[in-house]
Amino acid sequence: MNKLRTAVGLAAATTVAAAVAARLQRHLRRPAERPVGATSRARRNLAMGSLVTRRAADRAVTAARARLADDAGRRRLEAARERRDADDVVASLGDMKGALMKLGQMASYLDEGMPEPMRHALAQLRTDAPPMSGDLALTEIERGLGRPLDDVFISIDSEPIAAASIGQVHRATTVDGIEVAVKVQYPGIAEAVAADLDNTETLGSILTMVFPGLDASTLVEELRARLTEELDYEHEATNHRLFADYYRGHPHIWVPAVVDDLSTRIVLTTEFVRGTPFEAAFDLDEDRRNHYGEVLYRFVFRSLNRQHTFNGDPHPGNYMLADDGRMAFLDFGLVKHFDPSEVDQFASLIRAMISRDHATFRRTAEHHKVLRADAPYSDEEVYDWFSGYYELILDERVVTVTPEYAGGLLRKTFDAKANEILKYANVPPTFALIQRINMGVFSLLARLGATANWRRISEELWAWTDAPPSTPIGEDEAKWLTEREVR
Repeated sequence: MNKLRTAVGLAAATTVAAAVAARLQRHLRRPAERPVGATSRARRNLAMGSLVTRRAADRAVTAARARLADDAGRRRLEAARERRDADDVVASLGDMKGALMKLGQMASYLDEGMPEPMRHALAQLRTDAPPMSGDLALTEIERGLGRPLDDVFISIDSEPIAAASIGQVHRATTVDGIEVAVKVQYPGIAEAVAADLDNTETLGSILTMVFPGLDASTLVEELRARLTEELDYEHEATNHRLFADYYRGHPHIWVPAVVDDLSTRIVLTTEFVRGTPFEAAFDLDEDRRNHYGEVLYRFVFRSLNRQHTFNGDPHPGNYMLADDGRMAFLDFGLVKHFDPSEVDQFASLIRAMISRDHATFRRTAEHHKVLRADAPYSDEEVYDWFSGYYELILDERVVTVTPEYAGGLLRKTFDAKANEILKYANVPPTFALIQRINMGVFSLLARLGATANWRRISEELWAWTDAPPSTPIGEDEAKWLTEREVR
């Protein structure tokens, strides 16, 4: 399913240290800007509740009017109500930051199954997320680093190049002349997130507005489990270094390095990436779209199968098309570390699936508690239902990832009313994040219309097959691996 696109616009201008100091002086003369999380828990909960109440009332009125209208009139009423839903939800989420805004951004790239007005409106949360003022941001960076800005930066731009749910990013140049991206947390954001996550019922109601008919509990629980980690930039820096070290020197994948002495709990500084937002790839020619689709696929499944880790938040805002031709991976706030035995579970299900032995697959699914033992379905019905998740790798053939496929996975995963077997399927904690990774990546591949022999590429990445290169990118990667072993 298509997920979050926090598009990163690159600002060209920088600001000299003297100008930074002047801004800070102006800030000291102004009334203090209220931190993002300064709104009380009760006030945030009231705002959430008011949104749900307004939308419920609007739906009730629309339904009453629709009963008196003809078919064309009902369609017009519903379309108008969907637009009002979208405008109200986006306005509320964009103002509040924290978990609510994160929810909206996550939903914004799950295109299939979402009312069209809501999809377009939520996209604003990726590109138009309201930032904190430049003065406040510079003050927070200085506070987080514990040093005056002109001691560490030649220049730093007060205008952010990206603003999201937890923090925003500013372009700067260090005193050593290194261009960097400085991510700073919104002040008070931890309190705001805690307030949002305490109100899970309302969170679920808001998500249901976005995806009518879907069970929101899984996404709400994932927000609760992961956002606490994302608030700790020291934790993110550790994850980021792990990926940067592993992929150092890769010909197609770039994880910019962390600048250790300019990173703290609320500030994370990394190498600056010159390039364009990943979404620009959607408009490239077929060969380039296939190229970036394969790079993304290799990054996801090499990280999982060989490194036993992956970023649990795959969406366009976390990737860029670097000017040097590589694909840059930027955000590692929601990294999941897998135990080797957990990766073995994924592998055993894949092997059972591609063997096409229905009984073996069912026994394997029950053994790993992915399927309840009392499911009243035949082995063939169970196999056919689960095979949707493995469609790209079932056979050694060229497959194009389509929006229909990505949307079908979304509905298969969440809509119990339309999928009876789903009532007997289970998502153990080990598999919850994998499910999200898969759907997020497949939705991006669908937007690209990426075409490849995914089975052959996968066999290069699976540890139990370790097949030779099957594409030019695979050959480049094999050379990198050889050089990596020598270093």
